[in-house]
Amino acid sequence: MSARENVLKDKSFELAVSVVNICQHLIDNKKQFVLSKQLLRSGTAVGSLIREAQNAESRADFIHKLGISQKECDESIYWLELLKETEFLTDSEFQELEKKATEILRMLRSSIITSKRNKQSETK
Repeated sequence: MSARENVLKDKSFELAVSVVNICQHLIDNKKQFVLSKQLLRSGTAVGSLIREAQNAESRADFIHKLGISQKECDESIYWLELLKETEFLTDSEFQELEKKATEILRMLRSSIITSKRNKQSETK
């Protein structure tokens, strides 16, 4: 496992913990169930898919799993934006989570591009 994958694994786990905590806050204090469950699902899927990718059966499977994680991360940002615009999240709550998710999204995109490039190099 590369150092980059370790950082991605760690950061995605930190995001998942933050998402679980903010969703619990939304359920307990704001009585917001539907949107918070959507965020909970997508926000925790990011890290679990990265873990799956680490055990991929092939480079193609690795890229595929990271691609799904990328989609879940972007979806999480959508739910965060919606929760902010509907005033369920404060600006500071939103900014903290959005920053984490955006950083992971960039790392995922970079990892996918690099893996695709490496895959093409192997086939030449």
